[in-house]
Amino acid sequence: MRPDFTNLRNRTKITFMATIDSYRSPFPHEELLERARRIQHVALDMDGTIYMGMSLFPWTKRFLSDLTEMGIGYSFLTNNPSKSIADYLHKLETLGIEATREEMYTTALATIDYIRSHYPTAKRLFLLGTPSMISEFERAGFEPTADSADDVPDVVVVAFDMTLTYARLCRAAWWVSQGVPYIATNPDRVCPYRDQPVVLVDCGSICKCLEHATGRTPDIVLGKPDPNMLTGIKERFGLRADEIAMVGDRIYTDVAMARNAGALGVLVLSGETTEEVASAAEPQPDVTALSLKEFGELLKEAHGK
Repeated sequence: MRPDFTNLRNRTKITFMATIDSYRSPFPHEELLERARRIQHVALDMDGTIYMGMSLFPWTKRFLSDLTEMGIGYSFLTNNPSKSIADYLHKLETLGIEATREEMYTTALATIDYIRSHYPTAKRLFLLGTPSMISEFERAGFEPTADSADDVPDVVVVAFDMTLTYARLCRAAWWVSQGVPYIATNPDRVCPYRDQPVVLVDCGSICKCLEHATGRTPDIVLGKPDPNMLTGIKERFGLRADEIAMVGDRIYTDVAMARNAGALGVLVLSGETTEEVASAAEPQPDVTALSLKEFGELLKEAHGK
């Protein structure tokens, strides 16, 4: 049965009616329009922004088609590296969205880009991640090392690993304790999960375990809010930061990354963040919109559509 999002939108509007009908911004309207006119690319968070779980929001397809009509490109971003690009593209296809590899950017790809840039000679990696994620690194030309003290990696990568075993966790701790370069794909402590009464331990919590065992934190933690996620988008499409809008439903990841990178930060209230939390945020997001639909209306006004 197709979910009914009417209650979600009505609930949002009821709590938001006193301050916003569509979107709001701390900038004067003309300044906001000028910033929106610069936008050449929209980086989209996924869950809570374009869909909820396995249900596509009814305004998503129209928003994407409007972007194309305005000549604005877009990418789908996620902090979850556990699936390969092929797996994410399959999910989007299941939801009715046709996308290409070039339109997907995960923290696994951000990590690959970071290693290529900062460790150009690195080839062999100890990858604490799912087989699907490991396949993405192999596709990029890296070789995963074995769970052996004789197979020394160039870099240790720790990720959201739902196939984690004690032996591999201990091997990762050993290499971390030996001073091997150590990268975390994302800072999330848990992965949101609505369908079962369970806590999904994410990369940030695995790194805390390694820190307790070794006394060492990652050399860098990628993923939102780290600006390297948008750096990859800038370099891939040849853009300036102020030509990118980062849109998502979380202030502390999506909007914070936009601010860290110098991009336009757009908060949508279709996911995690409530109006009460949004109103109390300091500083305020560049734009707070009820959903992608309302942000799309702002872009169309700015671009004369």
